[in-house]
Amino acid sequence: MDKVKNPLWGELIAECLAVLIIILVGDSVAAMYTLYDPSPYQLSYWGVAITWGLGVTLAIYVTGAVSGTHANPAVTLALACYRGFSWRKVLPYWGAQVCGGFLGACLVYALYGSVIAHYAQAHHLDFVHDGAAAGVFFTHPGEFVTPLHALLNETILTAFLVLGIFAVTCQYNTAAPQANSGALIIGLLVAIIGASSGYLEGWAINPARDFGPRLFCYVAGWGQAALPSPQNYWWVPVVGPLAGGVIGATIYQTLLRPFMPALGRQSTPAAD
Repeated sequence: MDKVKNPLWGELIAECLAVLIIILVGDSVAAMYTLYDPSPYQLSYWGVAITWGLGVTLAIYVTGAVSGTHANPAVTLALACYRGFSWRKVLPYWGAQVCGGFLGACLVYALYGSVIAHYAQAHHLDFVHDGAAAGVFFTHPGEFVTPLHALLNETILTAFLVLGIFAVTCQYNTAAPQANSGALIIGLLVAIIGASSGYLEGWAINPARDFGPRLFCYVAGWGQAALPSPQNYWWVPVVGPLAGGVIGATIYQTLLRPFMPALGRQSTPAAD
C-alpha cells in the first residue's frame, strides 16, 4: 500500500470536517431555538447545551484518529505552546477550522434558509440592519453585556475549557477518563459551559465556531450585521478565546501538571 505523501492534508481535512460537524449540529439546534414559536428549547435550554456538546463529541470520534480534533484555534494555539504541536501547522489548522465553520454554516442555511426567510418576514426584520436570525449562526452580547465585558467572559470561559481539555488528555492524570471516553467528557464540558453561561454572549469559546459562520453570513446577505457587526463586535469571540486558551493551558501546565504523582514516579530512577 502506498504511503500518504503529505499527511498534513489529511489533518487539515479532518479539522475542517470536525468544525463542520460541530456547526451543523450546533447551529441547527440554535435554529430550532430561535426560529420556532413555541420553541422546543425555550424552557429547556439544557437541551441546546447538550446538543452542542454531543456535536463536539461526535466530531472527536469522527476525526480524532487523523488530526487529534483540535476543532478550535484556541486549542491549537495552546497545544503549540505546551504540548509540542508544530508551530508550522498552526496557521494551516486555523484556516481549515474556519473553512469548516463556513461550510457548516452553508449546510445549516441549506436546511433552514426558507424558515429563516419566513422568520424575518413574520417579524418585519431586515437582514443587514436588524441582523434577522443572525443568532442562529454567530454570537453577540446578551442583555447588559458590553463588548469589553464579553471579551472578559470569553477569555474566562475558554480558559476553563482548555484547562479541562488539558486535564482530560494529560497522560499523567490518573483521574482522567480512560480509552475513548475522553471525547464524551470534553463534549459534556462544552455543554456545561453553555448551560451555565450561554446567555452572556452565546459562549463562542472558539474563534472558528464564530468567525466561519460569520464570514458565511457576510457573503450570504447579512453584510455589516455580520462583519464588522454592531459595536464592531466581530473580533471579541476571536481574541478572547485565543487569550483564554493560553491562560487555561498555562494554569494546568504550571500549577497542576508538575505535581501529578504519575509524573513524579516516571521521573524517579528505578532502584538498583
